[in-house]
Amino acid sequence: MIVWINGAFGAGKTTTARELIDLIPHSTLFDPEVIGGALTHLLPPKRLAEVGDFQDLPVWRRLVIDTAAAMLAEFGGTLVVPMTLLRQEYRDEIFGGLAARRIAVRHVLLAPAETILRERIARREVPPDPPEAELSVRQWSYDHIEPYRAALASWLTADAHPVDTGGLTPYEAAVRIADAVGAGTVPACDIVQTPEPTAETVAAGVLLFDEHDRVLLVDPTYKPGWEFPGGVVEPGEAPARAGMREVAEETGIRLDDVPALLVVDWEPPRPPGYGGLRLLFDGGRLGAAQADGVLLPGPELRDWRFVTEDEAAGLLPPVRYERLRWALRARERGAALYLESGVPVG
Repeated sequence: MIVWINGAFGAGKTTTARELIDLIPHSTLFDPEVIGGALTHLLPPKRLAEVGDFQDLPVWRRLVIDTAAAMLAEFGGTLVVPMTLLRQEYRDEIFGGLAARRIAVRHVLLAPAETILRERIARREVPPDPPEAELSVRQWSYDHIEPYRAALASWLTADAHPVDTGGLTPYEAAVRIADAVGAGTVPACDIVQTPEPTAETVAAGVLLFDEHDRVLLVDPTYKPGWEFPGGVVEPGEAPARAGMREVAEETGIRLDDVPALLVVDWEPPRPPGYGGLRLLFDGGRLGAAQADGVLLPGPELRDWRFVTEDEAAGLLPPVRYERLRWALRARERGAALYLESGVPVG
């Protein structure tokens, strides 16, 4: 299990986490800041200069997942993780990656009033080495108050178990967290558990269109980027039927007819991924009532939208966009295509 302590910069996450590991039996502290610091020595300066925050580096998010899983495998018990997460897509990616490893995350939010937060930032001890470091760190914390406020308003309050630490010492805050976790009032995050593949897979996606021939894309909570409705084909399951099942589970739309094949795309293994066959089917045009009635019945998807081909280019990862582009050409021509890495062959 992981107890993830979230909150604004200066909320007291790390000091509270250090107190908490003495209160939760068999617990270990894991601070992802360490990974960010290591990446400053591992990555080329040019790559580091491209981002304003190490959280924006996909490799950081991946390493946080892998390191947390490795520490739990090594030590067992509970991992206490003090780390600010203000972007919901990063929370979804990290918590989804942990869920794929069957690691439950209990999400706690340290939530002092903003006036108290600003006072703490002003009093925060920062070694003045180099001399401008103190000013830089304080300004960094102040600059992130507005993103924190936006996250509170959009998703964070509903997602995490709040603990008002305005009048609490770090020890008192840790006692409240330990009591809440022990009493079961901090539930495990409700995020899909999609096991990571251990070999090549077959996945089936279904393209659904509205009356303007825009295609339906969905935004999964468990991985970055937009996607087509669909998923991995289960053993013994027909791929087209798997696509129909996934569409019903993800969107609430039940297709009456087996969809026609548009493309078969072979995706080569790219560690840590295993690759495999990716099939896209034509689910046809939805009526206005169907298109307006798309549902997201579970925690697997965050959002959906109908998009044009050009709009899809800005949402889909390049290989998925190429898959979509050729699927649309196949739909126009009425003949399926075979692709390798998104490129037609033969």
